[in-house]
Amino acid sequence: MNSCFVTLAILFVWRVEEMAEACSCSPAHPQQAFCSSDVVIRAKVVGEEEVDAGNDIYGNPIKRIKYNIKQIKMFKGPTQDIDAIYTAPSSAVCGVTLETNGKKEYLITGKLEADGTMHVTLCDFIEPWEDMSATQQKSLTQRYETGCDCKITRCTSIPCMINSPTECLWTDWVIEKVYNGEQAKHFACIKRNDDSCAWYRGSAPPKKDFLDIEDP
Repeated sequence: MNSCFVTLAILFVWRVEEMAEACSCSPAHPQQAFCSSDVVIRAKVVGEEEVDAGNDIYGNPIKRIKYNIKQIKMFKGPTQDIDAIYTAPSSAVCGVTLETNGKKEYLITGKLEADGTMHVTLCDFIEPWEDMSATQQKSLTQRYETGCDCKITRCTSIPCMINSPTECLWTDWVIEKVYNGEQAKHFACIKRNDDSCAWYRGSAPPKKDFLDIEDP
């Protein structure tokens, strides 16, 4: 009996650890999130419901949370408006929790499925609009897109370096111990006219031959 109990306890702990590790995401600069996403929108969430999303390979029903949204602006995505987004039912499997009173505006990035529906996870960049810097908000219209051919390399410890002139070194973590630091809030990695990439700060459009003198 004790042996059976120990076995069950081990299985339970293993399952809890598995669920805890099921959602693991690498931090992404807002520009990376923009470039890697199929859809980038500004929206309010006006409703929530649990819906069926078919069955898994064992025949068990798959549940999803459907957030009904009011799209305010699309920065990247299909021609038609997005009126709902879908996510997993819990954070253990990367599900996203959003306020549904229709008062808070969000920037939401996500993937577009073959059926035209938008799906989001904890690994996507989802931020209250009011928490974003003015530079981040303005960069969504053109700035980030001009740097999608560049690579942002995250620096997690010193020393760190780039391996190509098309890379920008993201140092927020080693300098500020946060990922939403100065580079994330105020800089974009932009391709220059010589095809190299460099950090650019400011809301004014950069000149094609701008020099990388504002590196943080």
